[in-house]
Amino acid sequence: MPVIVIESKNPVKRNAVLRGFQTHFPNVSFEIIDVEVPSGVREQPEGDEETRLGAVNRIQAARKIFPAANYWAAIEGGVTDDENQMSAFAWIVIADKQRTGWSRSASFFLPEKVADLVRQGVELGHADDQVFGRSNSKQMNGAVGILTANAVDREELYAHAVLLALIPFLNPTLY
Repeated sequence: MPVIVIESKNPVKRNAVLRGFQTHFPNVSFEIIDVEVPSGVREQPEGDEETRLGAVNRIQAARKIFPAANYWAAIEGGVTDDENQMSAFAWIVIADKQRTGWSRSASFFLPEKVADLVRQGVELGHADDQVFGRSNSKQMNGAVGILTANAVDREELYAHAVLLALIPFLNPTLY
């Protein structure tokens, strides 16, 4: 059974990665290992470069702990502040011993109250909890779920990007 090491114990990230793998490889059962590893970037990464670097760093750290795994997967959520409007997104990185797949999730704009807290150094999940009176929303539907009345939740947002990050594994002769 192939082993996937996921860089987080967050059930949303775990479920998104598993959902992507099961969609593309429906006849394969996977063993999942969750591991907490550092991103090497700020708690709330800003911009594409820092956010993607956080995911890459998590993959490298997970590889050191579980070098015999078949796959390593990382999801790093980030924000970008353009023209005084902040948006949220995530970078997904999936690797095996031969290739790496990358994808960025869709992005969405944050309400100003949430964005102001993030600008003050509060991590997005904690800012959501403060503004919306929630607890641990990042391990549930997240900001996107709250803002879309669960039409799109955090797992779904990430799952689409996981599917895209798996493209090199579906087309190995091209990558």
